[in-house]
Amino acid sequence: MIATLTPNAPIITESKILHKSAILHPLARFVSEQTVALMFNLQLEQIYQIQCWRYVVYVHGQGISQFVSYADFPAILEVEPPKAQDFVRWRQRWYRSRRSQKAPEFWTKFYSFQFHYAASCKQLYQWGELVGLVKTAIAPSAIERLRQAYREEQEIWDNRN
Repeated sequence: MIATLTPNAPIITESKILHKSAILHPLARFVSEQTVALMFNLQLEQIYQIQCWRYVVYVHGQGISQFVSYADFPAILEVEPPKAQDFVRWRQRWYRSRRSQKAPEFWTKFYSFQFHYAASCKQLYQWGELVGLVKTAIAPSAIERLRQAYREEQEIWDNRN
Protein backbone atom coordinates (compact mmCIF):
# COMPACT_ATOMS: atom_id res chain seq x y z
CA MET A 1 0.00 0.00 0.00
CA ILE A 2 1.35 3.44 -0.89
CA ALA A 3 0.96 6.17 1.69
CA THR A 4 -0.51 9.43 0.45
CA LEU A 5 -0.16 12.83 2.02
CA THR A 6 -3.23 14.42 3.46
CA PRO A 7 -3.50 18.21 3.77
CA ASN A 8 -2.93 18.08 7.56
CA ALA A 9 -0.14 15.49 7.51
CA PRO A 10 3.19 16.81 8.77
CA ILE A 11 5.96 16.85 6.21
CA ILE A 12 9.08 15.22 7.56
CA THR A 13 12.29 16.66 6.19
CA GLU A 14 15.94 16.13 6.96
CA SER A 15 17.24 18.57 9.55
CA LYS A 16 19.57 21.24 8.29
CA ILE A 17 21.10 21.60 11.75
CA LEU A 18 24.46 19.88 12.12
CA HIS A 19 26.35 19.64 15.40
CA LYS A 20 30.02 20.02 14.56
CA SER A 21 31.40 19.84 18.10
CA ALA A 22 31.57 16.91 20.49
CA ILE A 23 30.66 19.37 23.26
CA LEU A 24 27.15 20.72 22.84
CA HIS A 25 26.60 24.34 23.85
CA PRO A 26 23.85 24.64 26.50
CA LEU A 27 21.96 27.21 24.41
CA ALA A 28 22.08 25.01 21.30
CA ARG A 29 18.65 23.64 22.20
CA PHE A 30 17.14 26.98 21.16
CA VAL A 31 18.60 26.88 17.63
CA SER A 32 15.91 26.05 15.07
CA GLU A 33 15.48 26.36 11.33
CA GLN A 34 12.38 28.51 11.81
CA THR A 35 14.27 30.95 14.03
CA VAL A 36 17.12 31.25 11.50
CA ALA A 37 14.61 31.82 8.70
CA LEU A 38 12.97 34.66 10.62
CA MET A 39 16.34 36.05 11.76
CA PHE A 40 17.63 36.39 8.20
CA ASN A 41 14.29 36.87 6.44
CA LEU A 42 14.62 33.62 4.47
CA GLN A 43 12.28 30.83 3.44
CA LEU A 44 13.08 27.44 4.99
CA GLU A 45 14.08 26.16 1.55
CA GLN A 46 16.67 28.95 1.27
CA ILE A 47 18.61 27.66 4.28
CA TYR A 48 21.30 25.24 3.19
CA GLN A 49 22.88 24.37 6.52
CA ILE A 50 23.06 25.46 10.15
CA GLN A 51 26.25 24.34 11.85
CA CYS A 52 26.38 24.36 15.65
CA TRP A 53 29.99 24.70 16.75
CA ARG A 54 31.18 24.79 20.33
CA TYR A 55 30.80 28.54 20.82
CA VAL A 56 29.03 29.83 17.72
CA VAL A 57 26.42 28.96 15.10
CA TYR A 58 27.30 29.17 11.41
CA VAL A 59 24.38 29.88 9.08
CA HIS A 60 24.73 29.14 5.38
CA GLY A 61 21.83 29.97 3.12
CA GLN A 62 20.85 31.76 -0.04
CA GLY A 63 22.69 35.07 0.08
CA ILE A 64 23.88 34.53 3.66
CA SER A 65 27.02 33.09 5.20
CA GLN A 66 27.30 34.30 8.76
CA PHE A 67 28.32 33.36 12.28
CA VAL A 68 25.70 33.97 14.96
CA SER A 69 25.99 33.86 18.73
CA TYR A 70 23.94 31.28 20.60
CA ALA A 71 22.74 34.20 22.74
CA ASP A 72 20.88 35.65 19.76
CA PHE A 73 18.49 32.69 19.72
CA PRO A 74 15.41 33.14 21.93
CA ALA A 75 13.89 30.35 23.99
CA ILE A 76 11.38 28.15 22.15
CA LEU A 77 8.53 25.88 23.23
CA GLU A 78 9.74 22.59 21.81
CA VAL A 79 12.64 22.17 24.26
CA GLU A 80 13.41 22.46 27.97
CA PRO A 81 12.54 25.94 29.32
CA PRO A 82 15.36 28.35 30.10
CA LYS A 83 17.23 27.92 33.38
CA ALA A 84 19.01 30.50 35.53
CA GLN A 85 22.34 29.61 33.92
CA ASP A 86 20.90 30.35 30.48
CA PHE A 87 20.08 33.89 31.59
CA VAL A 88 23.66 34.31 32.83
CA ARG A 89 25.03 33.19 29.45
CA TRP A 90 22.63 35.43 27.53
CA ARG A 91 23.40 38.51 29.60
CA GLN A 92 27.17 38.00 29.50
CA ARG A 93 27.10 37.80 25.71
CA TRP A 94 24.78 40.77 25.29
CA TYR A 95 26.86 42.92 27.59
CA ARG A 96 30.10 42.02 25.79
CA SER A 97 28.68 42.67 22.34
CA ARG A 98 26.27 45.58 22.87
CA ARG A 99 26.88 46.86 26.40
CA SER A 100 23.33 45.92 27.25
CA GLN A 101 21.89 43.29 29.56
CA LYS A 102 18.68 43.08 27.57
CA ALA A 103 17.76 40.81 24.68
CA PRO A 104 18.29 41.95 21.09
CA GLU A 105 15.32 43.50 19.28
CA PHE A 106 15.00 40.31 17.25
CA TRP A 107 13.53 38.58 20.30
CA THR A 108 10.54 40.95 20.24
CA LYS A 109 10.05 40.30 16.52
CA PHE A 110 10.37 36.55 17.10
CA TYR A 111 7.83 36.33 19.92
CA SER A 112 5.36 38.63 18.11
CA PHE A 113 5.65 36.32 15.11
CA GLN A 114 4.99 33.28 17.31
CA PHE A 115 1.90 34.92 18.82
CA HIS A 116 0.57 35.77 15.37
CA TYR A 117 1.12 32.30 13.91
CA ALA A 118 0.09 30.22 16.92
CA ALA A 119 -1.82 27.16 15.71
CA SER A 120 -4.29 27.24 18.60
CA CYS A 121 -5.37 29.27 21.59
CA LYS A 122 -3.50 26.78 23.78
CA GLN A 123 -0.28 27.30 21.83
CA LEU A 124 -0.71 31.07 22.06
CA TYR A 125 -1.04 30.68 25.83
CA GLN A 126 2.12 28.53 25.94
CA TRP A 127 4.07 31.18 24.03
CA GLY A 128 2.72 33.79 26.44
CA GLU A 129 3.90 31.72 29.40
CA LEU A 130 7.35 31.37 27.84
CA VAL A 131 7.60 35.13 27.33
CA GLY A 132 6.62 35.47 30.99
CA LEU A 133 9.60 33.30 31.89
CA VAL A 134 12.08 35.37 29.87
CA LYS A 135 10.57 38.83 30.37
CA THR A 136 13.34 39.90 32.77
CA ALA A 137 15.75 39.62 29.85
CA ILE A 138 13.64 41.80 27.55
CA ALA A 139 13.48 45.60 27.66
CA PRO A 140 10.33 47.00 29.35
CA SER A 141 9.24 48.83 26.18
CA ALA A 142 9.54 45.58 24.20
CA ILE A 143 7.55 43.70 26.87
CA GLU A 144 4.77 46.26 26.49
CA ARG A 145 4.72 45.70 22.70
CA LEU A 146 4.61 41.93 23.25
CA ARG A 147 1.72 42.28 25.71
CA GLN A 148 -0.19 44.29 23.12
CA ALA A 149 0.53 41.71 20.40
CA TYR A 150 -0.56 38.90 22.73
CA ARG A 151 -3.82 40.68 23.61
CA GLU A 152 -4.61 41.26 19.93
CA GLU A 153 -4.06 37.60 19.07
CA GLN A 154 -6.03 36.49 22.12
CA GLU A 155 -8.97 38.60 21.01
CA ILE A 156 -8.83 36.99 17.56
CA TRP A 157 -8.89 33.52 19.12
CA ASP A 158 -11.73 34.51 21.46
CA ASN A 159 -13.77 35.73 18.48
CA ARG A 160 -13.23 32.42 16.66
CA ASN A 161 -14.80 30.46 19.52
